[in-house]
Amino acid sequence: MPRGRRRAFDRDAALDIAMNMFWSRGYAGTSVADLTAAMGINPPSLYSAFGNKRALFEETLQRYAGECARYVTEAMAEPTARAAALRFLTATVEAATQPDRPAGCLAVQGGLACAEEDREVVELLVAYRAGTRHMLLDRFEKAVADGDLPPSADCPALARYVIAAAEGLNVEAAAGAPRAELLTAATLGASVVPDTRNPA
Repeated sequence: MPRGRRRAFDRDAALDIAMNMFWSRGYAGTSVADLTAAMGINPPSLYSAFGNKRALFEETLQRYAGECARYVTEAMAEPTARAAALRFLTATVEAATQPDRPAGCLAVQGGLACAEEDREVVELLVAYRAGTRHMLLDRFEKAVADGDLPPSADCPALARYVIAAAEGLNVEAAAGAPRAELLTAATLGASVVPDTRNPA
């Protein structure tokens, strides 16, 4: 490297820093000054690399989905609806209580306490969570078609319940609840989904 040449900007490292800040502080609680100080860059460099704060947040959410929420797709591949719900909820707890990451969920914490001018951020996160709910709904409807769930199963209500349980587990994790207790709660939450193999 020639003398005096500046070190290349590590975009991935900067995204990781931003993701953790939005995750722990929320969108509204994270200022551009906070971001640039943590990344070691100035505001013009942030705008040049990412556009603006909201565009940066959207990119970190995409990164979060790709790196930290792959367990959703894996859970949907479980052989039964009950197993899918259990895997989803237990993996939610595991992801929300990683020792090297902020507690809870970026898609939940990110939109807390947003002002009206940040409504688009809230809507972005609502859409993200709705996408996960639709994956659960599709999985439960498949279970009905496969005979794994009874025809009378209310798939939309089951999907809504499991998502609400996951969001509650994330909030509890962010508040410091022990992983072991949350895993027990996850197992209880999944038990609402009928298990045709063990109906008792």
